[in-house]
Amino acid sequence: MTVLSNRQTEILNIARTQGRVMVEDLVRRFEVSAQTIRKDLNDLCDHHALTRIHGGAIIASGVENLAYEARRFVAAEEKKAIGAAAAALIPNGCSLFINIGTTTEEVASALTSHEDLLVITNNLNVAMQLYRYPRIEVIVAGGAVRRADGAVIGSTATSLIGQFKVDYAIIGASAIDQDGALLDFDYREVQAAQAIISNARSVMLVADSTKFRRSAPVRIADITQINTFVTDVALPAGLAEVCRTHGIEVIEALPESVEADETDAEPRSSVG
Repeated sequence: MTVLSNRQTEILNIARTQGRVMVEDLVRRFEVSAQTIRKDLNDLCDHHALTRIHGGAIIASGVENLAYEARRFVAAEEKKAIGAAAAALIPNGCSLFINIGTTTEEVASALTSHEDLLVITNNLNVAMQLYRYPRIEVIVAGGAVRRADGAVIGSTATSLIGQFKVDYAIIGASAIDQDGALLDFDYREVQAAQAIISNARSVMLVADSTKFRRSAPVRIADITQINTFVTDVALPAGLAEVCRTHGIEVIEALPESVEADETDAEPRSSVG
């Protein structure tokens, strides 16, 4: 492996802290050309340290997820748009599960003007967002709290989830394989995720397009268990075909984002 330059090492450290780096920001920071920064990012991608996205790069995933605060910065605008689009599909006067994840938290944030909702969640961040709204009743699954991100996991949480039959489930995933596998990093999430899916009349997956280029070791579900998939841009061909075959409704919250800047365009690869 080629030794990284001092600038490349610093770029990698920034990405580890913030979750992603953008070409324009790095050009200003290091006072070099965009072409130089793109070469740095490509070199880091060749070392499997970063994964390219439009306009920049994110930390390459493997067996460990990004820190929670870093995940909040990755595709932040895309997640916000997905949250708004997903919330628009939820009617007043219904019940729903909201699962773990920064994208599901954006859905919760967009639900605050809804009325007469019953929300059951194993995500403390979701509960903190919604509990103060008088027209939204919040029930939090009990159990061990994962210190990293406020997720409630384990058999106690799963047991409570199983006591309900709700109208909608809002779930996320850390990575999505082209064959439709929904992947995560913590095997303890599987039981809760499956209980949420099994006890909802309609299941909505919310995930931005960076998840198509990531990998994670734990299969929590399969996209064939989903009714609606809300994402930011068009799906990779293989995943789109799986959704068509199984009648899964796909909603693109930011379809115009698919137009890449020609000077920064990279092939959109799907991680297997």
